[in-house]
Amino acid sequence: MSDTRPTGEPSIRTIAMPADTNANGDIFGGWLMGQMDLAAGNVARHRARGRVATVAVDSMTFLRPVKVGDEVSLYATITHVGRSSMRIAVEAWRRPTPGDMAKVTEATFVFVAIGADGRPRPVESEG
Repeated sequence: MSDTRPTGEPSIRTIAMPADTNANGDIFGGWLMGQMDLAAGNVARHRARGRVATVAVDSMTFLRPVKVGDEVSLYATITHVGRSSMRIAVEAWRRPTPGDMAKVTEATFVFVAIGADGRPRPVESEG
């Protein structure tokens, strides 16, 4: 993951709202992490062609605050697919004004494909 502008389309785009602030008036990190989990989960679900569960979050780093009213775009990329698991790199970018973007955080999420019995299942091959 880098500080260069992301390529492709975001997995999720949302607006940071006043209800999502912490005691300092910045957007709560837990809200942002939840949005990142949703973006990664969406990508994982499509790749696994079914139900997935978050099993780990690695290396989350907050770089800049998100302010109320910022447009937040989340870019999720699969970096590894194992037998039943997937690693997904997620970058969150804020756009306080048109044309101005800054990366605010990044993390790696690990998902496992889940079968009807609630147990891990193999990730289906692409095709």
